[in-house]
Amino acid sequence: MSDFNAPQKPRTPHAVARLRSARIARSSKPFLARGGSRLAHCAGCRLVMSHCLCALRPTVPTQAAVCLIMCDIEPLKPSNTGWLIADVVADTAAFGWARTEVDPALLAMLADPQWQPYLVFPGEFVAAERVVTDVSIQAGKRPLFVLLDATWPEARKMFRKSPYLNHLPVLSLQPEQLSRYRLRRSKREDHFCTSEVAALCMELAGESHAAQTLEAYLDVFTTHYLQAKQQMPIDLEDDVHLRLKGLSG
Repeated sequence: MSDFNAPQKPRTPHAVARLRSARIARSSKPFLARGGSRLAHCAGCRLVMSHCLCALRPTVPTQAAVCLIMCDIEPLKPSNTGWLIADVVADTAAFGWARTEVDPALLAMLADPQWQPYLVFPGEFVAAERVVTDVSIQAGKRPLFVLLDATWPEARKMFRKSPYLNHLPVLSLQPEQLSRYRLRRSKREDHFCTSEVAALCMELAGESHAAQTLEAYLDVFTTHYLQAKQQMPIDLEDDVHLRLKGLSG
């Protein structure tokens, strides 16, 4: 079982971390999150150093992969949960979105025959013939879940203005539970954060361990984030930490 208190070896920055670094390099001024702390933050988890999450980071081998298409400032937000997906699922790619251009590496990934891409989006906004509700595992192909990582209004804009995604089947999720995400406000409880969507996708792909780990990791991240804002200490033996610890064994 993982030792949460053991020293952690430096890890190679994952796709979202690299995208964040590239976005910072293009910025003319530092990004300041609304209500964010001005204390020093950990480069590995984006939390203030006193509430660092790096020692708790799990990684789960999966056949399914994730492709994040991220709205411009999304990688900069401390509350972004696409970062958590890249922590847990090693095969996570991340690309910035722009209305007038598309990264050639994204197009190459979507065309790569090893993948069966699914664009994850509500079916009510899509022609019925494109909508699927199950993941079909084809011989020689691995599921690739394409997620638009943005606020809901931004995601709808990205969906409408990304014609290179029009040929993909649209996976419409039918979750029974309500979102547990507490770090940003939404008018609807059936709107899920990006890591919750990824967990639902992994479950459909038969990746139950990855799905449960993503759920538990989000709960731990949320706890650390909120406790840091309130300047409260972390209890590594509470229910959310013990659940993640059990899944990380």
